[in-house]
Amino acid sequence: MRHSGIHERFGVIPAAIAIICITQRIISVAEPCPCDIYEAGGTPCVAAHSTVRALYNSYDGPLYQVKRKLDGKTLDIGVLTPGGFANSAAQDSFLTGTTGTISVIYDQSPKGNHLKSAPGGGAVKTPDKEVTANRSKLTVGGHTVYAAYFEGGMGYRNNKTSGVATGDQPESMYMVANGKHYNNKCCWDYGNAETTNNDDGEGTMEAIYFGNCSFWGKGSGSGPWVMADIENGLWAGNVTPNNNNTPINAEYVTAMVKGKPHTLAIKAGNAQSGTLKTMWEGAYPAKGATGRPYDPMKKQGAIILGIGGDNSNGGVGTFYEGCMTSGYSSDSIDAAVQANIVAAGYGSDVVKNSCRLDTKPSGSSAMTLCYQSNIGATVSYTLQAPRNVAVTVLDQQGRLVASVVNGVVPAGRHKIVWHAGRVPAGVYVVRMAIDGRGERFGKMVIGK
Repeated sequence: MRHSGIHERFGVIPAAIAIICITQRIISVAEPCPCDIYEAGGTPCVAAHSTVRALYNSYDGPLYQVKRKLDGKTLDIGVLTPGGFANSAAQDSFLTGTTGTISVIYDQSPKGNHLKSAPGGGAVKTPDKEVTANRSKLTVGGHTVYAAYFEGGMGYRNNKTSGVATGDQPESMYMVANGKHYNNKCCWDYGNAETTNNDDGEGTMEAIYFGNCSFWGKGSGSGPWVMADIENGLWAGNVTPNNNNTPINAEYVTAMVKGKPHTLAIKAGNAQSGTLKTMWEGAYPAKGATGRPYDPMKKQGAIILGIGGDNSNGGVGTFYEGCMTSGYSSDSIDAAVQANIVAAGYGSDVVKNSCRLDTKPSGSSAMTLCYQSNIGATVSYTLQAPRNVAVTVLDQQGRLVASVVNGVVPAGRHKIVWHAGRVPAGVYVVRMAIDGRGERFGKMVIGK
């Protein structure tokens, strides 16, 4: 199962929320992922791309595909657990003794807007190269993962998308990028572009740009800035320079662009801490490089990554994750997305906690499983009457690792702890049975 499709709308989202998503026989009550947050706010994702992690709490499909240089064979790289981080060990094993490229970046949304090598366009006639799969390694939430590292002449595109905004329809988008890897070339973008691979004039694209190109517009200082690429212009606002659009000097950057009739918004911040700053929210620039107006917008709905709308591919950058939505997200949703990105732990060696609850807590029992890094698991459960309880830990092959509880347990609330001790790092399953039936399962990743 890649995506459960169950994302209830909860109205206005407070700073801390919980989304319930079905994952096989488990309901996750862990922190929601960005697309869960967007959907709860009424602006669902129409594209969700990452080489690092799942962007839905229930997603357990492939994140990207690696193509091996040695023989051209491919392998899909998925997540360690639903809603979790990339299985980089599978890539390492597949590329032992050789290198490879990222041939597909899968869309995790139900729309299927996958990204592949961009074809030639008006600026550069030849197709773009794929990024090297093992060029940029990092740690996120205590897990080793790989980024999409663009070195110029590299780019991805999908001209036949589903659900992406066209014309003057509202949309929102964000990406997480490396704050130290950029240049002043055009154009290292992620977002909405022309379906023709050509420059079709002002307002025919709406994408996020990160870098210090200042040919059209700029922020304060010397950059780098988060700006909007809306064709025939990279804009930091509708004034140049927009001194409120300040450089983001951080290791990891959250970059956000939103558009709706008569309104363009640009937000940015440190992806490791803090909140987003609104660099601009107001009118589109009056006109672009050719003198034509932007308002109303004329978006065409393709998706690009690492290039401009006409395949301008001189920009460099490092991409970790990004989403595009249907609709103009609220400030509270933007803040919740930023909080989730910070909580993901870019650059952190601390393994994230996870808590899971079984799908059918009955009148007799309910189980919550939490785990933390190499510490182990805590299982909490409630019994309305004495019951025979069995709690065991299994490895991925179904072999018994530990018997935590085995016997009659009195009514009431109970909490037990399994200490991981000297078990190897890896994926484990905690199984709970009440009176020999009604089994509950919880999957966890133990890191060392």
